[in-house]
Amino acid sequence: MSVPDYMQCAEDHQTVLVAVQSVGLVPEDQFFRIYKRIASVSQVSIRDSQRVLFIRYRHHYPPENNDWGDFQTHRKVVGLIAVTECSAAKDWPQTSERFHGQKEVFGSTLYDSRLLVFGLRGEVTEQARTDVAFYPSYGECEDVERRVEDFIESIFIVLESKRLDRATDKSGDKIPLLCVPFEKKDFVGLDTDSRHYKKRCQGRMRKHVGDLCLQAGMLQDALVHYHMAVELLRSVNDFLWLGAALEGLCSASVIYHYPGGTAGKAGGRKPSLSQPSDAGKRHRPGAQEVLIDPGPGALTTNGISADTSSEIGRAKNCLSPEDIIDKYKEAISYYGKYKNAGVIELEACVKAVRVLAIQKRAMEASEFLQNAVYINLGQLSEEEKIQRYSILSELYGLIGFHRKSAFFKRVAAMQCVAPTIPEPGWKACYKLLLETLPGYSLSLDPQDFSKGSHRGWAAVQMRLLHELVYASRRMGNPGLSVRHLSFLLQTMLDFLSDQEKKEVTQSLENYTSKCPGGMEVITLPDGLKLPPVPFTKLPIVSNRSVKLLNLPISLRPHKVKSLLGQNMATKSPFIYSPIIVHNRGEEKGKKIDFQWVQGDVCEVQLMVYNPMPFELRVENMGLLTSGVEFESLPAALSLPAESGLYPVTLVGVPRTAGNITVNGYHTSVFGVTSDCLLEHLAGVKTSGCTVEVVPALPRLQLGTSLPRSAHTLQLSSGEEVSTSVSVQLFNGETQQLIIKLENIGTELLESLEITSKTVNTKEKLFGDFLSWNLEDTLSQFPLKPGQVATLTVNIRVKLDFSGQENLLQDLNDDGISVTGLPISSPLRQVLKPRAESKTVNPSEASKAGEYNHIK
Repeated sequence: MSVPDYMQCAEDHQTVLVAVQSVGLVPEDQFFRIYKRIASVSQVSIRDSQRVLFIRYRHHYPPENNDWGDFQTHRKVVGLIAVTECSAAKDWPQTSERFHGQKEVFGSTLYDSRLLVFGLRGEVTEQARTDVAFYPSYGECEDVERRVEDFIESIFIVLESKRLDRATDKSGDKIPLLCVPFEKKDFVGLDTDSRHYKKRCQGRMRKHVGDLCLQAGMLQDALVHYHMAVELLRSVNDFLWLGAALEGLCSASVIYHYPGGTAGKAGGRKPSLSQPSDAGKRHRPGAQEVLIDPGPGALTTNGISADTSSEIGRAKNCLSPEDIIDKYKEAISYYGKYKNAGVIELEACVKAVRVLAIQKRAMEASEFLQNAVYINLGQLSEEEKIQRYSILSELYGLIGFHRKSAFFKRVAAMQCVAPTIPEPGWKACYKLLLETLPGYSLSLDPQDFSKGSHRGWAAVQMRLLHELVYASRRMGNPGLSVRHLSFLLQTMLDFLSDQEKKEVTQSLENYTSKCPGGMEVITLPDGLKLPPVPFTKLPIVSNRSVKLLNLPISLRPHKVKSLLGQNMATKSPFIYSPIIVHNRGEEKGKKIDFQWVQGDVCEVQLMVYNPMPFELRVENMGLLTSGVEFESLPAALSLPAESGLYPVTLVGVPRTAGNITVNGYHTSVFGVTSDCLLEHLAGVKTSGCTVEVVPALPRLQLGTSLPRSAHTLQLSSGEEVSTSVSVQLFNGETQQLIIKLENIGTELLESLEITSKTVNTKEKLFGDFLSWNLEDTLSQFPLKPGQVATLTVNIRVKLDFSGQENLLQDLNDDGISVTGLPISSPLRQVLKPRAESKTVNPSEASKAGEYNHIK
């Protein structure tokens, strides 16, 4: 036997094998539709009996495996159901002839057969035949299951008669010697009258009767026959059949202890006759009559006693769970003595592993599997190798050896594209490789790698990812190659050498030149979804704070005072409320205490560094925001190899008012577009990422007739100074300062108010130091965008020198403040000298959302 059945399990020993095959041309989908209905009849309760017959169906079965039917009867095809399509009566004779030809393939072992004919109508269908059923079409066959049950009952009748015939053989000492195919030539010329030969015949027949009893639903009888066969065969060192008797004993004991089965099929078997509570009922006196031959010709000298009633029900006949495994080991060791029994040995290992998996004995199961790996089955086809490795993987997974399971699954994947295969199956290879990922602690979701320490062997994981990249490329799917290579670079960056980093990035650039990478989810044909892979490590954002920057001094909005002169933080009528205070605390932690202005350029600063051993070019780097309409102004970076911390300022312009949240940033690196969210960055702390955007405000630019001051004035009050001008005057001298007011914004400027104060003056000042007349200036208001107004300020110096000869007074234009009028764009590199001003105008304040720029 050269073709193993890797799906074998111990309870298959009690099944009868039925082949379901098509005859002639039958559509594949229709055949498997009928096959599925036939296979649904997996067990049949025998009428007038408490026994159940279990059936195993196969639509393909190698005829050479059928030759081992005497060795183990569950390998023998005892039933054949043929499915054929016949549309005309004239084709019926040829169809019938084909059916008989199909029966000849299994003719020596068949108990019964059936032919299901679809599509034939007329007189032919009216023939009364038990072995043929006619149906008008594949959709009109309601009684298929009932006919299959009748067919199984007819098989049981033959099975039962053979069991009785073998158990009550009248042939005296001339018991036939049952052989496996490769043994027949070894027994030519042996002395058939020797005691040794007779015991061999008796032991093999006992074992054969045990198989028949197990199939016929007589579990305890089978146990008795197996025990007697073991004793007989052990005495004559018939190791191959001794192994088969031990395996039969193990199978019967497994059926007794595990009535639900070991194949993992929920509800696949009913416990019925396998449960200990049924043992007494099944072996009542009436049931024993089938084993007792009351005639004087009953055989006792040949070792097959007709009366086994004294043995039935003895507790020692059934092996304990621990003894089952010991006997399996012994049986497998006997099989290993015969190179032609490799398939039998391999299947026995598989059955033992399934039993050990139920017993939760993983280490012992791994020993059986390790033995199965080294069993030589001769020259296997590539398909058989793939099947073998896949089953080994499945069994290792069954006992919890997930990494070992992944190893054999990966070997099976590589076998799919072996050089000896004329048409490599890259799709099958890719599918099997995906199935190995959990065993190597690998997930295709990059978020799983940002949750603490790395799990698994990085070297093995990188090799597997490279194989996925190569397989997807050979499949003709460059998008998958880009996604897997991006995942490799993002998650395994810390484990790549400098040379590997260069090679991976070069490969990625080659792939993205044909198929750029993006943030879309890739859905595979089997429904698996591959999430996007953002490059959060190219560059790496430092764990320092991601800072939202305030606007320049000249553009910062300030809330104006109310008419009552009080800053009303809330419209609540209560003087104090702890609820309001509590809410303020929560909001303060989430929102920033400054504001951005609609239409003004806003900035966010990141600290980044390049972990690569070569220059990293980052293109199209910009902000990701939500809450308001935001125009991001992308930047391009070029970071030197393994650079230190590098400040990057990302800018953009909010186009609407409201609360804006900075969620992250987007980049384009090596042809892959990434959306990097701050919440997914490891160790990054944000000092608040939500800021209020106030409606657009007027913008005023000031120019003066005085030169810029050589130094910046530092005010004791801590107020910031935007710019300074200086003038030199002698005591009593008067000079005019011309201030040009230009509306460079898009909003209408409606009001102007000027205040002044003197600072850094220790001398006594007499009279007004600064004076002006606003009437001429206000007559030019409202000031439309682009228009210019002028303001004349008189500077008059009258000081008490107190003995000092002269005084050089530096005046700062912050002594003059204009409020409510924005003065310049933050993009302007050279600022003109300007005076600071403050204004209070309720109508302008309400129009500008109660916020105004201070200059």
